[in-house]
Amino acid sequence: MVNNLQDRFSNTIKSSKRSVIRELLKLTQRKEIISFAGGLPSPESFPVEELKELAVEVLNNDGAMALQYGETEGDICLRRTLVERYKKEGVNIEEKNLVITTASQQGLDLLAKIFINPGDVVICGLPSYLGGLSAFRSYGAQLVGVPLDENGMRADLLEQTLSKLKSEGVLPKFVYIIPDFQNPAGITMPEFRRREILQIAYKYDVLIAEDSPYREIRFEGKSQPMLYQLDDKGIVITLGTFSKTFAPAFRMGWVIAHEEIIDKFVVAKQATDLCTSAFLQKIACLYIQKGLFDKNIKRTIELYREKRNAMLQAMEQYMPEGVKWTKPEGGLFLFVTLPEWMDSEKLFKRAIENNVAFVLGSAFYCDGSGRNTMRLNFSYMSVEKNIEGIRRLAEAIKQEMAENNK
Repeated sequence: MVNNLQDRFSNTIKSSKRSVIRELLKLTQRKEIISFAGGLPSPESFPVEELKELAVEVLNNDGAMALQYGETEGDICLRRTLVERYKKEGVNIEEKNLVITTASQQGLDLLAKIFINPGDVVICGLPSYLGGLSAFRSYGAQLVGVPLDENGMRADLLEQTLSKLKSEGVLPKFVYIIPDFQNPAGITMPEFRRREILQIAYKYDVLIAEDSPYREIRFEGKSQPMLYQLDDKGIVITLGTFSKTFAPAFRMGWVIAHEEIIDKFVVAKQATDLCTSAFLQKIACLYIQKGLFDKNIKRTIELYREKRNAMLQAMEQYMPEGVKWTKPEGGLFLFVTLPEWMDSEKLFKRAIENNVAFVLGSAFYCDGSGRNTMRLNFSYMSVEKNIEGIRRLAEAIKQEMAENNK
């Protein structure tokens, strides 16, 4: 080993930290622990048998091309198929507006790579998706948080923040928003708020990054138009993925944006991985074209609705007074707010002793706040374990409250 190895590392990697969620997952591998920590789809939702048949079909009909390098922009079959799906939803895009990525996490990394120089400001929600925050920080972004209310990022506080930054001569690179079943809060932004935020973005000449990994997993309520769909000035960059709606192991996502922005994503991706797996893209294309995606997403929605309902009912039954939680219309998560004095990091240790795990809410706050919050995933565990896990978690909270009142 060379001398002074730490001095050889780049400033980027020195400032990067391991994912809090990934590290916590290591602590929850014991079989007796009911874990609400990971953002994991249910294995019951995976179309294993269909994929076996599709893989053989791709290899039989297009094996040589499927196993070859592909275009950086993505397999043309998959891109055209995704474009047609978006057009049916009223989103006006062409193939030139879409690039395939190795899941949406790569999309977030490329977004940061393209736009962020060290010290640049990015605006995000309080709380917001940890994977996005980590990607932006790794390129030296200064994250500025805007609190959420029951309708998502507060438009009034966003405008205050942008006005203050403008007075300081600072133009943020973009505003990062997860409008549908927000991770971690589970909140859906209604159309009126989306329009408010777009108008503010136009006024201050700032881009919007719309992260949309769960949009199709809706249990109830009306689907809201995408920010990209409402945008008539080309300022919205939308990220999508199959990780939560199809299979996370495929590591397949996409970015939709103005063609000038997509060109930069292609350039950045060429220096990263050249191309996403052509084999997996061709399977995914067939999966959609044969109607299997729509069939399976309906089954997944029913599965997750039952699990969410079980968790919410258990929360009502077991949680002590003073604990609040969101009631998501879809997605994979709900967010819990504990009494202000309670520290979820301390509670986590007690919860592990009670054989239940969650993710610390503070991990999702770019300003270090949210110490009395937690995120719970309801999609992975069974209905029975969701109920039992909430009972165990509520018991841990009650124990913490009892100790504080001594």
